[in-house]
Amino acid sequence: MLRLSKKADYGLIALMHLAAGVSGRGASAKEIAEAYQLPLPLLAKVLQRLAQSGFLKAAYGTKGGYRLARHASRISALQVIRAIDGPVFLTACSTRAGGCTQTAKCTARRPLQKIREDILSLLDGISIEEMSAGRKPEPPLVGLSSARTL
Repeated sequence: MLRLSKKADYGLIALMHLAAGVSGRGASAKEIAEAYQLPLPLLAKVLQRLAQSGFLKAAYGTKGGYRLARHASRISALQVIRAIDGPVFLTACSTRAGGCTQTAKCTARRPLQKIREDILSLLDGISIEEMSAGRKPEPPLVGLSSARTL
């Protein structure tokens, strides 16, 4: 199952919070943690990593806090997830480096690679701006079609 780590989840929440905030106004780690009831020590580490990765600017002192380093429309969900968690895996065999004893006769590997590529494309195609505004990306995330006609 594809699942975001808590750190990636908290990073997305923090960036969305900052993107939805008053223009130019930052927020402290404490403010964000309290707003979403997140553990402050873990959130602080995530914010530091996002600052090191170039997504945030950190200001210290009484008027300190974190601000977006670039516009939220130029930050994708995938970029954030990779900055925090590293590569995104669906299964071990869905990557080129992964392998198992069934690789030679496995019929699932190629479809799983396609699914992984589609998920990565989707995550790369949605910006923090879109996520914070509650807009849904176009086209729809899932297209349904009937296997039979009535």
